[in-house]
Amino acid sequence: MTTDKTLSPAEEALREDALEYHRSPSRGKIKVVPTKPLSNQRDLSLAYSPGVAYACLAIEENPELAVEFTSRANLVGVITNGTAVLGLGDIGPLASKPVMEGKACLFQNFAGIDVFDIELAERDPDKLVEMIAALEPTLGGINLEDIKAPECFYIEKKLRERMNIPVFHDDQHGTAIISAAALLNGLELVKKAIGDIKLVASGAGAAAIACLDLMVELGVKRENMFVCDSRGVIYEGREDKLDASKQRYVRKTNARTLADAIKDADVFLGCSAAGVLSAEMVKSMGSQPIILALANPEPEIRPELALAARPDCIIATGRSDYPNQVNNVLCFPYIFRGALDCGATRITEAMKIACVREIADLAKAEISEEVANAYAGQELRFGPEYIIPKPFDSRLILRIAPAVARAAEESGVAKRPIKDMVAYRQSLTRFVSHTGMFMRPIFEAARLDPQRIVYAEGEDERVLRAVQIALEEKLVRPILIGRPAVIEARIERAGLRLQAGRDFELVNPEDDARFRQYWEAYHEIKARDGVTPEMAKSILRRSNTIIAAMLVKLGDADGMLCGLVGRFDGHLEHIGDIIGLRDGAKGFATLNGLVLDQHTLFIADTSVNDDPDAEQIADIAAMAVEEVRRFGVPPKVAFLSHSMFGSSTRPSALKMRAARNVFAERMPDVESDGEMHGDAALSATIRAQYLPKSTLTGNANVLIMPNLDSANILFNVLKMTGGQGVTVGPVLLGAAAAVHVLTPSATVRRVVNMTALVVANAISKKQGEK
Repeated sequence: MTTDKTLSPAEEALREDALEYHRSPSRGKIKVVPTKPLSNQRDLSLAYSPGVAYACLAIEENPELAVEFTSRANLVGVITNGTAVLGLGDIGPLASKPVMEGKACLFQNFAGIDVFDIELAERDPDKLVEMIAALEPTLGGINLEDIKAPECFYIEKKLRERMNIPVFHDDQHGTAIISAAALLNGLELVKKAIGDIKLVASGAGAAAIACLDLMVELGVKRENMFVCDSRGVIYEGREDKLDASKQRYVRKTNARTLADAIKDADVFLGCSAAGVLSAEMVKSMGSQPIILALANPEPEIRPELALAARPDCIIATGRSDYPNQVNNVLCFPYIFRGALDCGATRITEAMKIACVREIADLAKAEISEEVANAYAGQELRFGPEYIIPKPFDSRLILRIAPAVARAAEESGVAKRPIKDMVAYRQSLTRFVSHTGMFMRPIFEAARLDPQRIVYAEGEDERVLRAVQIALEEKLVRPILIGRPAVIEARIERAGLRLQAGRDFELVNPEDDARFRQYWEAYHEIKARDGVTPEMAKSILRRSNTIIAAMLVKLGDADGMLCGLVGRFDGHLEHIGDIIGLRDGAKGFATLNGLVLDQHTLFIADTSVNDDPDAEQIADIAAMAVEEVRRFGVPPKVAFLSHSMFGSSTRPSALKMRAARNVFAERMPDVESDGEMHGDAALSATIRAQYLPKSTLTGNANVLIMPNLDSANILFNVLKMTGGQGVTVGPVLLGAAAAVHVLTPSATVRRVVNMTALVVANAISKKQGEK
């Protein structure tokens, strides 16, 4: 975020895209959705008068029943007065609302927690305390956000004293928890005892003080800490008045500047401003220094500068484009998840420390197959460039929430202690695949090594807009097929900044120096199918998909996207002729993914096989599982049918039962079951009524359909009625190269998503060849 009024063309484009994102198709980023049906008079009488009175009276008699009869136990208030918005400063409550809505999205997407964002036009700390405390009957927890120091310390303290629900100022404690985990793992790598280190901090605001306080809890000696604020070192005898939060870090020292204090330091903690730590200062630090440069968006020192000055240092920042990102999303959704589920009345130091240790331990844990696939190409092994987990590691919620709930019980603040932690952890798997962020691991994999991707419909405005976005995201090295004059005119009409030769390679289907090479190669492929040399020349000029496929076939591109114009089957036929099947694949299939309110689902086969037999369906399921793992999601496969575990003996039911058995033999490590109804796939409760010992736990996320019609219809109905605008696909399975065939209905967003996926596919293919 920036407050600079003079924007570069790229920033201006980002600004327009961001404004449109917040404006359309509906205003803002969140809404309230009923969780109960209201379709008839009976529903109305239960939801409101007279039935609602029974719930009200029950709660009046026993307030604890609010957990049973209302949404309060899963409802957090994200509350601010807008006095310290990250990167923007004191912009006030109304201007801060988009940030609070964004925080609400993170709570919901990462941990299934509902949020009311509450922006208060009040600067007086005591009045804020009164306002927020009065909300206790409404909320199960409070996340204070972007309130300036030192008022934030006072407000949180008073609210913790008055309220019987968790109160958590994420700017303070979220940053503290993640940075403390980074510190523990960094010290383990450099083999330094936490009680012996010298730590120097730049910054004395809310985040810095919370970091220091938590590090003291973990064993850093206060007398070994030296803190600098905007006036220099906080030393004994300094004339300016220091608030209580700074007073405890006053030191008797001759150091007056950061440069003075940093000499021989083992750890630098930065929660201040860009560039305050110089390379010379880093050189003066002790051996194998740990640098936590957390200023955003620009750290106190860039990692490349720090490493150039001291190759032996370990560095973490708040940025996603460097290793070791200190990101609060590693923590706050899950600490609230655990606190809400056990009915914690507050978040204790023990709960925070439990969170610290789980995050630290996860970085040292063996990488699961799903995580490895999601971050393909990245070295996710405990070491200097991996001291904290990735924000999209699906195991975070499974480890942190139970640890927090256990610590709450041990601290004596859990009103509803969790009796069966194993069952509780299993219940949390419902959140693992339900995330609107499920494309993020694919994007991260693509950014590591952008590949040459050819777009057959290079003249399509959706492609041009998607390429602009993909370039800004550093995802791709694009190749566009199209007539130069047409592409240039459409770039200008769309107001884009693309330029042939600079931003993308242009292949003119009417005039390309490789034309002879390509038609000769195509003729060689199709000569025995009745294609003459003259026909090869003519076909190649008429079909951009064939040109794109030849680019991939001859090694001039690493992958391709096509299908925005024309029939899917026609594009697939060309791909089958030129690129063909990969080794071991018996046929093509497609997979589509989409995000629903309560589920992220992958559906196969949506486009290729009309009525596959049991063996083919098992093959499709196996290929789908392989692709789903790229998203960091543990696949759970349901074979769907009109039949429910033997309730029908019709051929289609028997086919799906046999397909599941074949699949289970091939991939016994993957949870699967069937044949079953669609509702049973998404509800363990329904399955248990029919088959208590189902081999599928929780909710399925890969739905294997009996034929093309059912798969395609289901996907398109769900896309229109339940999706959030996040769809992926069709993902072509079984091809020998990274290639996907889109559909004419694809949006710009889907083209961007598929760009990231085809790049990730191309990277995986290269790694497989190596």
